[in-house]
Amino acid sequence: MIICIETATNLCSVALCDSSGIISVKESNDQRSHASMLTVFIGELLRENSVESSDLDAVAVSKGPGSYTGLRIGVSVAKGMAFAASIPLIGIETTLSMFMGMKDRILNGAGADKDLIFCPMLDARRMEVYSALYSSSGEKIKDISAEIITEDSFRSIPESKKIILFGDGAAKCKNIIRRQNILFIDDFTMSSSFMHIPAFHAFKMKHFEDVAYFEPFYLKDFITTAQRKNILL
Repeated sequence: MIICIETATNLCSVALCDSSGIISVKESNDQRSHASMLTVFIGELLRENSVESSDLDAVAVSKGPGSYTGLRIGVSVAKGMAFAASIPLIGIETTLSMFMGMKDRILNGAGADKDLIFCPMLDARRMEVYSALYSSSGEKIKDISAEIITEDSFRSIPESKKIILFGDGAAKCKNIIRRQNILFIDDFTMSSSFMHIPAFHAFKMKHFEDVAYFEPFYLKDFITTAQRKNILL
């Protein structure tokens, strides 16, 4: 069994999985719930399924990109579990999890075009997004990057190719991108359950992270702005 932790967005989500599928999921979409709910969800999942941490084969965590605070909390908890239980740590790219969550939904639809390009997007503030491009088969066409969206975005891709845009970064692109043959998915919701297949593939291939040195993939440096006070002279 592998426990999967997803905290890259506002969603706090934990899934307990085995090789055949998802056993149970707990999640909350309340903002800033990661610190208060993550360990609670993990404890409830293990207790309700009569599983000890030492019974787990591995712990998988979304490694980014995404929310700086969310990723930091998720990775810290995952590293703590892996160290305490002496089990492997698996890091899964957030965009890959998003692709896995959207792929079957689109390709299983009636008359679905199998020659699609999937573009998971995470909001990176202002008009910038974190995104990657995947083929219908799961091949990564374009690696993860931080990009400023303009009306010319995706113009390099032939318009004969339909692009599926989804995630919390896609909504703000609707009125900007002018390329034809784009489908925006408005109701995509992230979930730790999407990590199931990538996590077990990584476990099979023994693609493990170094518990001592593993850090989230922030993609951009976290910048804080000092608070300014108005001083009357």
